[in-house]
Amino acid sequence: MSHLKKAKANGVVTFSTGNHGLSVATSAKLFDIPAIVVVPVGSNPVKIELIKSAGADVIEAGENFDEAAKVVAETNQTKGYYYVHPANEPLVINGVGTEFLEIIEDIPDIDAVILPLGGGSEVASGVTVLKSISPEISIYAVQAVLSSAAYQSWCSKEIVASSNQTFAGGFATGTAYETTFSIYQDKLDDFVLLSEQEILQGIALAAHHTKNLMEGAGSSTIMAAWKLREKLSGKKVVLQFSGSNASPDELDKAYKLSSFRDGTVI
Repeated sequence: MSHLKKAKANGVVTFSTGNHGLSVATSAKLFDIPAIVVVPVGSNPVKIELIKSAGADVIEAGENFDEAAKVVAETNQTKGYYYVHPANEPLVINGVGTEFLEIIEDIPDIDAVILPLGGGSEVASGVTVLKSISPEISIYAVQAVLSSAAYQSWCSKEIVASSNQTFAGGFATGTAYETTFSIYQDKLDDFVLLSEQEILQGIALAAHHTKNLMEGAGSSTIMAAWKLREKLSGKKVVLQFSGSNASPDELDKAYKLSSFRDGTVI
């Protein structure tokens, strides 16, 4: 965000299901830049309040991530703000990449990393940093079955659009995005798809084992690791938990569908 301050941008606008919007809002506040975040109607109320608390104006519009994106263009015609796209923005990818430098500094001998994939900025950053340092590190992406456009694009080796119906906001994209897809398409080792019930199970597992109230996409990596357990056996694996903002409704559903009530814990 600092480069926008130097360029004297009069504000920033973006669309998000929550986490990207929160990071933009927080950065804008830090540099005293006005921010507008467009979120789909019915988005996680916990995230919406956090974005507002960070000082951004929130517009709820569209039924999903893709429809919210259309509203940004309309809003920006009158405001003229800088459009911080959640995926097609190289500077966002560069910023996210610093987390992987921190990971590799703390754990230089990792064998594999599992990352959630929505717009793809985190996965694009991960493969860029980690594969540059150690090409032997395996990188797995996780996505929802009901919002699997990135997975389908990865399989077909070209960007495709698909249905977008998952409850997990961090996954809820109906297409792959050119900038991020061009980076990760040839560098991922594999993909894991999760059903809605498996995503909820991930929320429950993260809460039980780590005491973090992870949202669906953020906690997905623990369930993906369980599904990949034979392949990952004996390896040092990093699970990326992005977003400790599970809503009360998500937590309630996760508990009701989990096996913890009968004493069975993965």
